[in-house]
Amino acid sequence: MSIRIVLSVLLVFLVVYPPCSVGQQLAATPPMGWNSWNHFAEKVDDATVRVAADALVSSGMRDAGYIYVNIDDTWEGTRDAAGFIQANPKFPDMKALADYVHSKGLRLGIYSSPGPKTCAGFSGSYGHEEQDAQTYANWGIDYLKYDLCSFGTIMEKAGSKETAHQLMLDAYQKMSNALKKTGRPIVFSLCQYGIDQVWRWGPSVGGNLWRTTGDISDDYGRMTEIGFGQAGLSKYAGPGHWNDPDMLEIGNGKMKPDEYRTHMTLWALLAAPLLAGNDLGSMTPETVSILTNREVIAIDQDVKGVQGDRFWAEGPQEIWVRPLADGSKAIGMFNRADEWSGPAKIQINFRDLGFSSPVSVRDVWAGENLGIMKSYEARVLGHGVVLLRVK
Repeated sequence: MSIRIVLSVLLVFLVVYPPCSVGQQLAATPPMGWNSWNHFAEKVDDATVRVAADALVSSGMRDAGYIYVNIDDTWEGTRDAAGFIQANPKFPDMKALADYVHSKGLRLGIYSSPGPKTCAGFSGSYGHEEQDAQTYANWGIDYLKYDLCSFGTIMEKAGSKETAHQLMLDAYQKMSNALKKTGRPIVFSLCQYGIDQVWRWGPSVGGNLWRTTGDISDDYGRMTEIGFGQAGLSKYAGPGHWNDPDMLEIGNGKMKPDEYRTHMTLWALLAAPLLAGNDLGSMTPETVSILTNREVIAIDQDVKGVQGDRFWAEGPQEIWVRPLADGSKAIGMFNRADEWSGPAKIQINFRDLGFSSPVSVRDVWAGENLGIMKSYEARVLGHGVVLLRVK
């Protein structure tokens, strides 16, 4: 075997299984990748996942950090006589699919529920946690989204709110323990819609990320309701454990480019997982440019791991700030007013952010250095944003 082939194989291996995987903190930065649900829902199959994996590579998204290829609900089949879950005919060989995804320098994610059934009515993991975790590990799974779904019915029968809460914690802890028992590093995503202030207890049951809200949709109103609704939650996020305001809708076609930039900006300031939810095989150049903007991604993936928060708000205008590892700060200036209202003037004095002298200002989306300033005033279009990085 030639040296070139050996090095190529080694490179792929190191991407999928980094040298410090064993004992290394999982999700040290917010997970990035793709999830099948927002665009494909129940239509996801083996071919769809392979196309997504290929597109992550060819579009440059993998090299920008998007490495998880996550299969959502409807992959599940029946259990065999011993109780082990099988994939349904849409996924004829899950191990082979995982091998294919890994060969691209990517990682494969899967979906289940702590209840008897998933949201779509397929087999959940209730009573089969260790079997399912071992099956996932045997297949080569790297990420599990664990959706409350039918477990809610079990909670409703608990008799008291306190008992229901404890049942939920125990259910997530049980799967967390089962995943760890396999010995394979598997990111554990809690999907239970923010019930019982999950950000307060998510880390205690082994969660690497947890949904803080109900489902997102490809709608500016819903996206901003979720995104701006994260105010006050910054103290609960950090390396290995992230608030998750749900997947990205960028590229699904029902928002305008400025609205998608607002979406991407807000998620980056929130240190949110960046899980694309569009059809990766038919992206426009504009969609690719928004999803792969390296400077925006660098803000999201900042190693300090401090989530941004609301700094100022007046009517429909808001300023959000996120401190970064190099001492700089990312500043989002948002105009939530209707588009027909025209641009709004939003001003910030950098001394108010703790800078004692003028700062270097960069407009991230424009990719331009604006100079040395004491303050800055932006004219921001309705539903638009200006993202600055200042130092």
